[in-house]
Amino acid sequence: MLRLAAAAALLVGVGLFLAYLAWVGKGPFASPAARHLRKMKDRRDVPREVIPYTFADFDSLPHALPLEDYAAIERRAVSLEGYVQFMFASTDGDFHVDVSETTSASGPLRTLPVTAEITPQWHRESQTWSWEPLAARFRSHTWTDPPWPGGPRRVRLSGWLLYDFEYDPPYRARPALTPGPRGRRRTGWEIHPVTRIELWDDSAAAFVDVPR
Repeated sequence: MLRLAAAAALLVGVGLFLAYLAWVGKGPFASPAARHLRKMKDRRDVPREVIPYTFADFDSLPHALPLEDYAAIERRAVSLEGYVQFMFASTDGDFHVDVSETTSASGPLRTLPVTAEITPQWHRESQTWSWEPLAARFRSHTWTDPPWPGGPRRVRLSGWLLYDFEYDPPYRARPALTPGPRGRRRTGWEIHPVTRIELWDDSAAAFVDVPR
């Protein structure tokens, strides 16, 4: 009986491990789209050219394309100016950053942010891109802390375009994206990974780099 229980526990463990690998885009059962998504998330190269994007540009990006079509768009690197309204540390080690057009709500669509992700490959072993310094610089809201006086800081984030299809239909229904901080997402298109961070300096009237 004990042997059967041990064997069953082992099979469950192996099954859960394989399911986890598939979920993160690895292992023998990961789909081509999931494998591609993992490869794009793990990029380490610095873009040679960055295209300035607006929130309207993100709204106009296509959805539900075949893998080979949206993979071509992911070769672009873009920058986006806005305000970091919310930030949290994901279970995969990413710093999830929600970038909004304004510091306050001004309508249903405009309150939905564009997602940017600062991956471990970029923030690990950095004194300036680690959690506490960035949270203080962004003056972003978190689950456990009250809003910063004066609201979030104006930022410009640059990095690779990535289509996280898991946040678009048919994988997740559009209405499910809006409730709660984690679900507030404008689109499945992200800046992921972030490769450059700039903060607005009022005295210089310009964006200033936050070096890694």
